[in-house]
Amino acid sequence: MHIAIAGNIGSGKTTLTGLLAKHFKWEAHYEDVDTNPYLNNFYEDMQRWSFNLQIYFLNSRFRQIVKIRKSGKSVIQDRTIYEDAYIFAPNLHSMNLMTTRDFDNYMSLFELMSSFIEPPDLLIYLRATVPTLVNQIQKRGREYEEAIRLDYLKRLNERYEAWISTYNVGKLLIIDVDNIDIEGNPEDLGMIIDKINAEIHGLF
Repeated sequence: MHIAIAGNIGSGKTTLTGLLAKHFKWEAHYEDVDTNPYLNNFYEDMQRWSFNLQIYFLNSRFRQIVKIRKSGKSVIQDRTIYEDAYIFAPNLHSMNLMTTRDFDNYMSLFELMSSFIEPPDLLIYLRATVPTLVNQIQKRGREYEEAIRLDYLKRLNERYEAWISTYNVGKLLIIDVDNIDIEGNPEDLGMIIDKINAEIHGLF
């Protein structure tokens, strides 16, 4: 079983990944932020480092998916390969932070890689408004995220909504996170667990 969590920066993917892994006894695969050699540079100079960063993410997520499928274990994954290709890279391109030449090269590589992988058995999308994202980003206090602009988060949100509205390669569960507290309120987490069980096992 391959479960994946998608959502904008600060939507709570990592937190929910950990809580669900613990509850369902799934193996958690997290986004590679601590050892990513490009992330700090990217937030300091997006135009210079956008292509390098996106290629790094594409490579690491492709490797992650291959590993997940080979393992035969039930795995929950923090962020998907699709988000890089349908949200982050096109957004950087449209903001003139990635050249058309680099973007075309990136998309060609993604299309080739995606032909070798299967989509997750269930995709969980965490929907959040910009104020919620900002609040959660500030709360966790990652230094390199202090430079993120509101218009950048807004653009990403618009792309997430556009992608999710056409997502049809597998099961999809949308969770509105604005008015829930999955860490502090066990009932909110329980509601999500019930919805996941319904998607995975059907309603009997």
